Amino acid sequence: MKRRIFVSASLLAAGAAGLLRRSSIDPFPNGVQATADGRFLVRAAALAFDTSVSICALHGDIALARRAASRALRIVVELDALLTVQRPGSQVGRLNAAGSLDRPDPHLVRLLEFSQALASASAGTFDPSVQPLWDLHLDCQRRGCAPTRVQLARARARINWSAIEVGARRVRLAPGMTITLNGVVQGYAADLAFDSLRHDGVADALIDSGEFGALGRNRSGNPWQVGIQHPRDPSALTGVVPMDGRFLATSGDYSTHFTDDFASHHIFDPGTGESPPGLSSVAVAAHSGLLADGLTKPMMVLDLPAAQRLLRRYPGTGAIWIDKSSRIVAIHNLNVEPA
Repeated sequence: MKRRIFVSASLLAAGAAGLLRRSSIDPFPNGVQATADGRFLVRAAALAFDTSVSICALHGDIALARRAASRALRIVVELDALLTVQRPGSQVGRLNAAGSLDRPDPHLVRLLEFSQALASASAGTFDPSVQPLWDLHLDCQRRGCAPTRVQLARARARINWSAIEVGARRVRLAPGMTITLNGVVQGYAADLAFDSLRHDGVADALIDSGEFGALGRNRSGNPWQVGIQHPRDPSALTGVVPMDGRFLATSGDYSTHFTDDFASHHIFDPGTGESPPGLSSVAVAAHSGLLADGLTKPMMVLDLPAAQRLLRRYPGTGAIWIDKSSRIVAIHNLNVEPA
């Protein structure tokens, strides 16, 4: 899993980018700033999901803010170990290896149930059982070739979200099936991290778990702001989104791509076995990180009218679509300001 690149204008303005440390889940010794209203801005980071995840927390009690940020980041790190498909000892890794898993962790059950519900709502354009396509495309990239029609057909024959048996006592896959939850776990991690921050009494915070969420206001008393990455220029932004209480997630062809022209990347259309050709990225806002993260995949696959119909099934969601020429195709229920 590689980082789906968003750039937080608030984090960068605070200088947090230069403070990220990749070996600790404790707040940085130098990552504290006093604010004009007498509070403290605490910045903390950890390594999870093969990227740096970070939190900015504001509170009048510096010790409380440090503890809260550390606890929230620990939750993110633990979810990475538990649910990331690349971790051989993770629940997903063990399930893929054995085909079944007894006494599954409740987090695994929750994400599989959500994934199946979203697969049903999106006519299968979101599917947690697309892992065979990932494995095929990655193998072909390593060997310097493109998947053949026969290979794609064989991989697609192993994809069927409805064949996953999910229960509190056992999860079972159909023969030959493998799954991935990488398309939802980062958003879910943001949800749980924010629950932890709220429980610890932090009312103003910004989290980047690979997807973004914000509580309250930044140190200036304004909404936190998140920049939407330009899909072809890593140093540029397409726009800036003032965070309004919703989470913001993105999927882009630039995040993990198998060909230099970005035509083949980590978002797959389960119906064809290939990457959807029309868009370079989609960002989705929703009242949960899990929903925002999950919806970005069918938003990439579906045509615009169908994608907008799917969004309307989930009140309070919004999105921005960006095509292969880096042009904004449409914006739905989302405030995007010029970068």
